[in-house]
Amino acid sequence: MAFTRATGKHRRPSRTHRTTKRAAGVAALATTGVVGALAAPALAAETSVEQTGLTPVITIGDTLADKIDAQADAQKQAAEEAALKKAAAEAAREKAAAKAKQEREAKERAAREAERKRLNTFVAPISNSYVSTGYKASSSLWSSGSHTGIDFHAASGTTVHAVGSGTVVETGWGGSYGNQIVIKMNDGTYTQYGHLSSIGVSVGQKVTPGQQIGLSGATGNVTGPHLHFEARTTPEYGSDIDPLAYLRSHGVNV
Repeated sequence: MAFTRATGKHRRPSRTHRTTKRAAGVAALATTGVVGALAAPALAAETSVEQTGLTPVITIGDTLADKIDAQADAQKQAAEEAALKKAAAEAAREKAAAKAKQEREAKERAAREAERKRLNTFVAPISNSYVSTGYKASSSLWSSGSHTGIDFHAASGTTVHAVGSGTVVETGWGGSYGNQIVIKMNDGTYTQYGHLSSIGVSVGQKVTPGQQIGLSGATGNVTGPHLHFEARTTPEYGSDIDPLAYLRSHGVNV
């Protein structure tokens, strides 16, 4: 008997074609591990061997296929969510590292600025003192006939400070000045500290504002202990400028 074969776009796929496609899907899912505990019992219940005359194939029901698809989708979604969480965590770490770097750099800039300001400040050579003899005061006590600096009231042994940042260019005995120190300031001027009882720095040493450089005394040509302070344009005697105006121009309240 002859059978007429259905043709056209509405022809139903043969059972062999459908089961072969289903079996290929299962094989792919099994390879990736999707077919697991959920699929195994159902496969045992729903699969069967169909003889096609060519090669045995596995067929599974639509319900099991839906479950396998759902499991695969769930695993894919979980993987995507894990990737998103990892990316978010990495972004958070990078943001935190960048913020920490900015804060560290800001602190370093602030510290440098504070140090720069400190090194550029000036202080009085004697703390909590006052000027007992002014600049250019006349007296026979001075060989030039007038005072070339100012005297700060200070008992012997009082701490003497560098008024600003600079480099020590001279120390030791200075004739009528007694024990003295001369410092070249960072702005190119010079300061001198006389009649010291003790010298605490050496030539070539860098000093900073407020650093102790010696102790006041009564060495040299004096009538009593005090600090003689001069501001000069050179390290030599005779290049003096008004020390009171000099200190006040640098913000020292004396």
